[in-house]
Amino acid sequence: MQVAAETVVHLQSVHKRFGALHVLRGVSFSVTKGQVVAIIGKSGSGKSTALRCINRLESVDEGQIRVCGHQVHDAGLDKRALRRDVGIVFQSYNLFPHLTVLQNITLGPTSVKRMPAAQARELALDVLARVGLADKAGSYPEQLSGGQQQRVAIARSLAMQPQVMLFDEVTSSLDPELTGEVLKVMEKLAAEGMTMILVTHEMAFARNVADQVIFMHQGQVWEQGDPEILANPSTPELRQFVGNGL
Repeated sequence: MQVAAETVVHLQSVHKRFGALHVLRGVSFSVTKGQVVAIIGKSGSGKSTALRCINRLESVDEGQIRVCGHQVHDAGLDKRALRRDVGIVFQSYNLFPHLTVLQNITLGPTSVKRMPAAQARELALDVLARVGLADKAGSYPEQLSGGQQQRVAIARSLAMQPQVMLFDEVTSSLDPELTGEVLKVMEKLAAEGMTMILVTHEMAFARNVADQVIFMHQGQVWEQGDPEILANPSTPELRQFVGNGL
């Protein structure tokens, strides 16, 4: 990684509470352009909340988040502008069942970016080809497997041409075969240089594809570094987590 690499995501001392529940307790980390960052940790450690704060689906109580030049913590944030730069893919595919795959993908570019329909269609076909589903443009979500639906959800996010992609446990509801096909798409995106932050329990993916691994525990960044930390944890908490997860 270049020393002068551009920082595109920066969290500084971020706190988030839900009532009496203090979910994020001073979370800080940075992501540079083109990096793949895997956030791991037990359920309830704050992983998904941190991800949702980056896209301002949740607002922070304290601290600062800067993403692609946007001051995400600012009350006056233009959320629409932020979400043009930051795509997010969830565990549930959130596809519109009454729209075809092509219509699901062109909806964002035409309605949010005001892209002409013909250009949006061309873009949609291009991103479908990138996720290996060029032949499914006319299908409806119910005609697709779970893995195919998740790949359409990724294609839909790619169609907005974001600078950063967030993935929140995108394979956790899929069986191993379908998980494999979704992870292949994500590996390809990583190879193409897409900046990606993923909350995941796929340790092999974190080891083989991530540039940086962040282990969260009790709402804090407990340990972070390159994937080597999974082989040589420096805290007993990560040692136990990796031992249980492999």
